[in-house]
Amino acid sequence: MALPLSYNIRNVRVRWQVTLLAISGIALVVAVFSILLSMSAGFQTALRATGRPDNALIVQRGSASELTSGIRIDDRNTILADDRIARRPDGSPMASWEWVVVMSLPKVDNGGPTNVTLRAVTPQAFEVRGGIDVVEGKKFQPGLDEVIVGRKIMGRIEGLQIGKQVKYMDKRFTVVGVFESQGGAFESEIWGDYDVMGAMFQRGAGSNSVVVRMKDASQIPALDKWIRAQPQMQLQAVAEPKYYSDQAGPLAAILKGLAAFVAFVMGVGAVFGAMNTMYAIVASRTREIGTLRALGFSRFSILSSFVMESVVLATLAGAIGLLLAMPMNGFSTGTAQTQSFSEVAFSFRLTPQILITGMVFAAAMGLLGGLLPALRAARMPITRALRDA
Repeated sequence: MALPLSYNIRNVRVRWQVTLLAISGIALVVAVFSILLSMSAGFQTALRATGRPDNALIVQRGSASELTSGIRIDDRNTILADDRIARRPDGSPMASWEWVVVMSLPKVDNGGPTNVTLRAVTPQAFEVRGGIDVVEGKKFQPGLDEVIVGRKIMGRIEGLQIGKQVKYMDKRFTVVGVFESQGGAFESEIWGDYDVMGAMFQRGAGSNSVVVRMKDASQIPALDKWIRAQPQMQLQAVAEPKYYSDQAGPLAAILKGLAAFVAFVMGVGAVFGAMNTMYAIVASRTREIGTLRALGFSRFSILSSFVMESVVLATLAGAIGLLLAMPMNGFSTGTAQTQSFSEVAFSFRLTPQILITGMVFAAAMGLLGGLLPALRAARMPITRALRDA
């Protein structure tokens, strides 16, 4: 015979102060755990959302980022003649070759310097990259000292508003537009004309990277194999989204590891807190437990009732913890701990997977915290329970 649920509800109402203490501890653990996971998810999403799946990014083998890559113009022309690359109606390849450098600019919040990516692109970049939309102002005009800035970086760096000027080396570029890239990492960059900046960089006619649109995305591995087979080339072709996702480097793993460590340390404390609370509840219900056993309720019924009460309270605490973490969803921040050593702005993302993980984590804490006290209650002899009361 199972105990009615009303019995647990009545006891929660009677001992609400102790119950509230246990709920608060678990809710705090779930909130911190979820916020750390949302930071990691937001960072990975910003990089994973960068690029098209049917684009191949060609860079030098062994380079950690585009910054340390180099492609000669002869190698570029050889690759662009490949039949697997998509063509425009005029027969020209859908490709863009680009230079990438980093420049130090002051942050808005504290004025401290941070590295920002300055990308020199061809006019074809907007078509080839895809998803690049100028939402304010206009595109830079080829041949002029003009740049456009990503939406996310504009709010984090001083002097990137339309009409302002950005200085690199001895040259000043006027900001003429703001662009978005569907939340990708390009929104943390500044873009300008390849010919203008290439002359300023004095690097010749080559580039750091070449992005090409493929006729068939499944042919990217074949293109990579062919490029690697050319003895004069030390290059590789990588699917564009994968390349930028890999730029997360160890940071995403560190954030997940930190979330797991914090969850473990705080979770142990929360479990002991829940356990102490349930032990106190068991001690205060000694007479009730004895009476229930005398009325014919089995040990398993009492065990199940106490465990269920602990899990339900922990689940409620988990929901409260997720509500506490919810305001952080969409909060923008940035980090320079990437392979490119430049600022990448991203937003915290409380995904459905994180919400489910938070609830499961809370329920697990409730189960662990309530199991031993429930076993103590279930094993209590009837005569002792009535006598000790």
